[in-house]
Amino acid sequence: MTAPFDYMKHGLAAVKTLYGVELFLNQCGLEKSLKHLVKLLASQINGCAFCIDMHVDEAIADGENPGRLHLLSVWEETTIFSEREQAALAWTEAVTLIADGAPSQELFERMLQQFTEEELVNLNLAVVAINAWNRFGKTFHAQPALKSFKKAAATAAQA
Repeated sequence: MTAPFDYMKHGLAAVKTLYGVELFLNQCGLEKSLKHLVKLLASQINGCAFCIDMHVDEAIADGENPGRLHLLSVWEETTIFSEREQAALAWTEAVTLIADGAPSQELFERMLQQFTEEELVNLNLAVVAINAWNRFGKTFHAQPALKSFKKAAATAAQA
């Protein structure tokens, strides 16, 4: 495995630009829980361990049910996600896997039943942004902090 490259140190201006997008997304009106699901699903699809670890921790800290996070990769096989969440997850898959073709007209129409046009643009930006972060993480071999794992291991060791 290649050693991690500190892209934040060597590309501060580029990273600050992506943080600017995150600042916009934090205030754009989309539900925080929805954004957590989108970030985690795209990170799973892209295989970005750093981002998966970070977004699981963030989602749980914001009150997300860990059981939903465990089932996110098989969201289509469960009934625990709302129709709006299911639409967003389908959109996340379609945009993340854009090389397979653009989102279908059927999915686009489904999205407009669940999201305003502005919300759809903001959701699309959220998917594009996490895909950009995933590509930084994967390209430069960012390693997960594993905070939850380390905390659980420390708790178990004390018991």
